[in-house]
Amino acid sequence: MTLTRLVLLLGAGMLAACSGGNEALEVPAQTWQDLEVRVESRPSPPRAGANEFLVIVSEKRGRPAHNLMVSLRTSDRDNWKQAIQDGQVGVYRRAIEAEPGERSTLQVQLKGRGAEGVLRFPLQVAP
Repeated sequence: MTLTRLVLLLGAGMLAACSGGNEALEVPAQTWQDLEVRVESRPSPPRAGANEFLVIVSEKRGRPAHNLMVSLRTSDRDNWKQAIQDGQVGVYRRAIEAEPGERSTLQVQLKGRGAEGVLRFPLQVAP
């Protein structure tokens, strides 16, 4: 076995060991007006307790939509919590509570362009 091949095999093994076996949760994108809205969580998949959620909003041609006000919650009984815009790259982030059961749907409120709407993203929250 060559040294290069040995180094590649060791590197691949180390990456696999560091992954922890958790697969990132893919939440399907949704559309609001002419915008594509995607959601990611940190950690992924989300766990019971506080999680950071990223809402990524882009126009049809892939350009970021950075002129919105985005708020989040996981229960109809909660107040909306405004997400912080991460530069002008169409990424909005906020940490909020998630739990299996009632708090397993991320509600994303979008305001801008003279309109307001709410999208609901089902989550698979780990205990």
